[in-house]
Amino acid sequence: MRQKKLYHLLIIIACLSGSSGCAHVRHAVPENLVGKAVVVGMPDMRYYTSKPDSLFMQQSLADSFKEEGKSDYLVDGIKTYPVLIIGGGVSNSAYGIGLLKGWSDAGSRPVFKIVTGYSSGSLIALATFLGKEDEDRLADLFTSISTKDVVRTRNVFALLFKNSLYSSDLFAKKIDDIVDENLLAKVAQEHRKGRRLYVGTTDLDAQEFVIWDMGALASKGGPDSVKMFRKIILASCSFSSTLPPVFFQVEAGGRRYDEMHADGGVIGGIFYVYHLMEGAGSEVPFSGIDLKGFRTQLYILNLCYMSPHSRQVEDNLTAIISRTIETNGASKMAGDTYRVYAYAKERGWDYNLAYIPEDFTPHQKEMFDRQEMKRLFKRGYDDAIKGYQWHKAPPGLVLEDK
Repeated sequence: MRQKKLYHLLIIIACLSGSSGCAHVRHAVPENLVGKAVVVGMPDMRYYTSKPDSLFMQQSLADSFKEEGKSDYLVDGIKTYPVLIIGGGVSNSAYGIGLLKGWSDAGSRPVFKIVTGYSSGSLIALATFLGKEDEDRLADLFTSISTKDVVRTRNVFALLFKNSLYSSDLFAKKIDDIVDENLLAKVAQEHRKGRRLYVGTTDLDAQEFVIWDMGALASKGGPDSVKMFRKIILASCSFSSTLPPVFFQVEAGGRRYDEMHADGGVIGGIFYVYHLMEGAGSEVPFSGIDLKGFRTQLYILNLCYMSPHSRQVEDNLTAIISRTIETNGASKMAGDTYRVYAYAKERGWDYNLAYIPEDFTPHQKEMFDRQEMKRLFKRGYDDAIKGYQWHKAPPGLVLEDK
């Protein structure tokens, strides 16, 4: 009997070991060509953070300053550029969209020169970039859905031959409902005004954070751009092992391959904004634009708790994976918050940080708990309406009075 059980166990292990090949037949980019591949039919719309000197990035940023109006971003006669970084937070995103909507309704929110986001933050970044109508749509989404509306759990047999715990079909449909040609036209219009919208993904093969210029993509127009826009948002939200990765067809060395992309939060806690701003600095001689004397107002919206919140974790695979991802994400977010703070202070930027208040006790019962998201949204909205006090430093860092 024991031998029979062991035999069955070995069969299961063998199936699990070989199942990764059943999910998708890979034609991955060879290691020597990683970072050199371009998306089929759509070059010049993304770049890898290991190559911040990308001519495409420099040109895009140079054009953004040329395209803005002379009176745009002027504060007391000085060009002052607000930049917004939005992290990922799954259902916690309800707090972020509530805060941003309340800030907008209060009439004090600036027009952001650059908006960035990854994971669920990519959807919030998109809505914030466009304004009230799209913010209202996203607010409705994050206060009306439940887990069964977004993800579908796979059965045990399917798990042996798939590459994730959940199917993303339902979530992809939600994205399709949001992203259409009309939305891309609005993104392109803002892009032409000199504003920039960036979304981040992780190239799992290359272990690289990839920045996608969504305005450049939207400006191309057409059904193919709509499909690619949706695909990037889905990839940015697809956390490895939880949702399946997204594959992009690329060309390198005269041949076609595929790249495996997942949630931008896999590789970092905060969007790699310093790569963008380094590009902005390096493009001065490249474009002939003099940016001396301009100011940067950096706003970071962390869609997580910046202090531990204890709760009992059920002893099952889904609950443990969910808690592990949550804990790992919060840890990375905290570390990157300090890193960006140091980067900003070194350059004299105005640093502003927001996150879910410590006194908000979570009562989440599932991945997307509708009632909990309504509570989070209301708290974020109320905090903004009352006049949110942005943190001028990461939590735990004591600033010396000068």
